[in-house]
Amino acid sequence: MRWVRTLGMATLCILMGQVALGNAPTQSLHPTARPMGITSYVVRETTVPVYYHATIRPKPRPVAGARPRPEITTASRAGAVILAAGVRGLARSPRPKARPKNMRRTVVRAQETQVRVAREVRGPRRGSVCGDRAIRGQAIARIRGQINGCGIANPVRITAVDGVLLSTPATMDCDTARALKSWVHNGAKPAVGRMGGGIKSLRVVAHYACRTRNNERGARLSEHAKGKAIDIAAINLKNGTSLTVLSDWRNRRPGRVLKRMHQAACGPFGTVLGPNANRYHQDHFHFDTADYRSGPYCR
Repeated sequence: MRWVRTLGMATLCILMGQVALGNAPTQSLHPTARPMGITSYVVRETTVPVYYHATIRPKPRPVAGARPRPEITTASRAGAVILAAGVRGLARSPRPKARPKNMRRTVVRAQETQVRVAREVRGPRRGSVCGDRAIRGQAIARIRGQINGCGIANPVRITAVDGVLLSTPATMDCDTARALKSWVHNGAKPAVGRMGGGIKSLRVVAHYACRTRNNERGARLSEHAKGKAIDIAAINLKNGTSLTVLSDWRNRRPGRVLKRMHQAACGPFGTVLGPNANRYHQDHFHFDTADYRSGPYCR
């Protein structure tokens, strides 16, 4: 039985080989060569979109320990605003605000503050006294008066304040010198303005003198005897003209200027006297730094 089974299997293999050879292909399965003379090229169509200008690019690997760079975001057409990670946007609108009405005064005060701070940092320059660079003069020896109460412990001889010359050097203490500089800067100069090109000098007719009030016998000691007073008779302008207390106090335009100057002195000085005070002050302003409990005395 075994040889019968083996014979059957051999016969089956022979028959299958004959069938396979009968259905074999008549041509080789290798691709045929392209015919000669054909130069056209047919582009292969595809349905997959290809992004030749794609914005997606791989980001570089961050360096160890380096801070992340801020992202740049276009906030408006005017420009780009750099916003770091985690930083909020603008809290207020970038639109400009309306200019305040007192813009000029604010700018002037800011400039004065800058000048004052700069002077304090640099300290007094050579030729200045009382710790103020705008007060020009020199310190002199202590003055002892012949009358009890006269004299100045720390006198200075002033030649100019805030760029304005004195017609004659005036001897006084530093409190009076500072008051005079304050009045020139904040009162006299603004009152005159551009009239005559501005203030050039002050005509000083009295400063330190060991005497009584109005030179009257038996009267109280004058503030001049303590170095706390100065008398000014005129304001000399840069164009050569002058505003004199005697002749211009009751004139229209120059009188208004002198009255503003007189009023501005009430504050820096404790006593301010002019033509309306009494007959002794018809031709000059009397300024002194006397201290009164009720406030400045201005007439």
